[in-house]
This record gives sequence, C-alpha cells and structure tokens, in this order.
Amino acid sequence: MELIVYGTFLALSVLAYGTREWAKKSEEKKVSVSNVTFKSFQKSFFLVYFLALLGDWLQGPYVYKLYAFYGFQEAEIAVLYIAGFASSVVFGTCTGPLADIFGRRKVAISFAVIYTFCCLTKLSTNFTWLFVGRIFGGIATSMLFSTFESWYVYEHTERHGFPAEWIGLTFSITTFWNGLIAIIAGIISNVGAETLGFGPVAPFVVALAPLVFCGILIIHGWNENYGSRHNDFGSSCMEGARIIFSNPVILLLGIIQSLLESCMYIFVFLWTPVLDNGSTPLGMVFSCFMVCIMVGSSIFTVLTAKGYTEQYILKLCLYLIAGAMAVCCITAGPEKNPLFTGLSFISFLALEVGIGMYFPTISFLRSQVIPESHRANVMNWFRVPMNCVTCGALLCLRVKSISDDKRVVFAFCLFLSIIGILSCRRFIDMLQKTSSEGKSSSEESEMKDESKTGLLADA
Repeated sequence: MELIVYGTFLALSVLAYGTREWAKKSEEKKVSVSNVTFKSFQKSFFLVYFLALLGDWLQGPYVYKLYAFYGFQEAEIAVLYIAGFASSVVFGTCTGPLADIFGRRKVAISFAVIYTFCCLTKLSTNFTWLFVGRIFGGIATSMLFSTFESWYVYEHTERHGFPAEWIGLTFSITTFWNGLIAIIAGIISNVGAETLGFGPVAPFVVALAPLVFCGILIIHGWNENYGSRHNDFGSSCMEGARIIFSNPVILLLGIIQSLLESCMYIFVFLWTPVLDNGSTPLGMVFSCFMVCIMVGSSIFTVLTAKGYTEQYILKLCLYLIAGAMAVCCITAGPEKNPLFTGLSFISFLALEVGIGMYFPTISFLRSQVIPESHRANVMNWFRVPMNCVTCGALLCLRVKSISDDKRVVFAFCLFLSIIGILSCRRFIDMLQKTSSEGKSSSEESEMKDESKTGLLADA
C-alpha cells in the first residue's frame, strides 16, 4: 500500500500541474484582472487565510491516529468526533451573529486564539481534555468557514467596490491554494509523525506557529467590518433561520450544502480505518486527497471559462460524490482485501476531485443568493443540519455490526447524495425562474420609464 500511495501522489501531482496550466489559459481568456489595488487586497486576504488553513490542515491526517495512539477504541473516538460536530451545532449558529454584530475581525482573532488552545489540548492523554479540545475545535471551525469569507465579501464589494464577478476568481484561487497548503501540511505531518518518529502528536505542535502568526496579521492588517447590527443578539441568531425559510432558493442551497458536506465529514472520519493497515503513510494519503482537490479546483476554472454555470458544476460534484459512495458500498467491507482497499482509495480520490470543484462553486453561489448583511449568520445555520446528520452517522458506529461493516454508513452517504442531486435540480429550476422574473420586472420598469418619457415629450 505504501508504494501505491507514493506512486499515486507523483501521478496526481503531474495531473494537477497539467490541469492548473490548462486552467490558467482558460482564466486568461475569461478575465484579465490587472487592478493593482485588487491584487494587493487579494494578497492581504490570502496571507491571513492561508495561514489559518495551514493550521487547520496540519491537524487533519493524524486526528484519528492520535486518539488510537492514546489507547481509545473506535466508539470512544467517535464520541470525540461527535463532540466537535455537536459543538458546531450548539455554538456555530452564534458565531455568525457575533461576527455581524461585534465585528468579523474580532471573531477572526478569536478563531486564532481558540484553535491554538485546541491544539494544546492534544498534548494531553486525558479524555476530558481531548473532549474539551474538540468542543473548542468545533467553534473554531465554524468561525473559519464563515467569518473569513464574510469579511472578504464585504471588503470586496462594500469597501473597495470591486466587480462581483471577481469574487469567483478569488475563491477559485483560494481553493487551489487550499489544496496545495493541505498537500504541504500532509507531507509535514507525515515527516514529523512517521519519518522523524515524533508520533501523531507532532502535527498539532507544528500547527501552533501558523495559527499564532495568523492572529498577529489579523490584528495588524485587517479592517473591521460588520453585518446587520440592528437586532439584539438573540433576534440576530434567529434572523438567519428566518431568512433561509422565507427564501426557497436559499433554503435549497442550504439543503444541498448540508447533504454534500455531511458526506464529506463522515468520510473524514471513515477514511483512516478503511485504508490504514498499520503501515499506511496517512500523511501522504492525505496529501493525495489534497492534490485531487487542486485538480478539482482547476477543472472548475476550466468549466466556468467554457461557459458552464456554477449550478451545473454543483450538480456534477454531487454525481461524482454519489459514484464514489456507491463504490464504497461494495469495497469497504470488514475484510481487509488489498484489491477492495485499492478501489476504496481510488473512489476517495474521485470524491476529493468533486470536493475541489465544490468549494469555489458553493462560495460563488452563496455570494449570489445570501444577503450580505446576514451572510455569516446564514452560513452557520447551513452547518446545523450537516453537523446533526454527521453526529447521527457517527453515533451509529457505536453499534458493533455497523462499526465492523462500514458499507452501511457509505450506503447512507449514497442516499444523501441522491437527495442532494434531486435538490440541486430543483435549485437550478428555481434559480432560473427567479432570474427570469427579475429580468421581466426590470423590462417592465424600463417600459414604464419610456412611456413616462414619451408622455412628457408629448406634453
């Protein structure tokens, strides 16, 4: 398995380079942005955001392995994972309103502090401390995947007044570099834990540095911005839910995001026990996954340049993920068959390509349909059903028959993917209908203005 992983990493790296070059050519044809102010603004955001992502990704490959290294059984490890997801449900919906009311810069600084504390708890072998660390990790994750994006969109559109279509370009770049950073994080983790022999705790110690620097750069380099500050905290928390249920387009997008990301986070727990045979280089496996995310990001750029809509790409992502889950329904059985393990690995790679396409797609669609004033709030509400579904799936792993045969969980993920595909079709229809109605009302308004102009001229 080790030779296969390293060979796959090299092959995927070549593929990623090729698709990136192809994407660059497509990107140049699609839009040429030479605005110096925009480039400078982008870089200031990228530097901070990429440090935050590096701190996050360094922890990814060895979370499960660390808990197993400390002597915890799979059922206990599942409880620790559930603590993180449950934390996102309970506290995650508060981080959006907190960011909107008290300032997104302040919440971003809080992210760096909280995630640093989370890494420090990994140095303890005590279950309680690890449990507390997972709770704070869930809060920090909610901040990372809502506050930073909300801060950027506000600065892009409101403070600097850059064109809205440049948002998609920025998110495409962040997804590509997100993958590259994750690859580097996987290699660093593998070297620290395996090659240098420091064990699975090493990546968490290394993660402290980028998180601390991230916080320092936010303090000294970011402006403060806010969302809606008209409501009190409690009303603001519920305002996100009200916006979602009052707009069917936003509701459908939230359903799709929740379904797809539920599959993704269930996979985050399952890939280690499915692929690990005791000597599997988990850091390099993780890096292979991240190369696939880079490939997916480049494919997104090529497809958008060729005129495919983000809605179409979202549906394509769901088909890819459904296909990967269907394969695992067959291959992820209790017996460690080398052939089936290899097929599971390939299906995981396909899933990660889909996720690489998904990130810039969903970021663009959210920027188009979610009101700016409540963006962070709504985005955190999107994560509530995802975390509930993920917690439910992981709780099922406490049942021995399901824990022994993980094909049951993958079958559940396949079911979620199919619902996601159906929801995506409905979303596309409703978005087209909304767009058509908007154009019709605009044309009617123009006709009325022309009529008024004609009457005034006659007078």
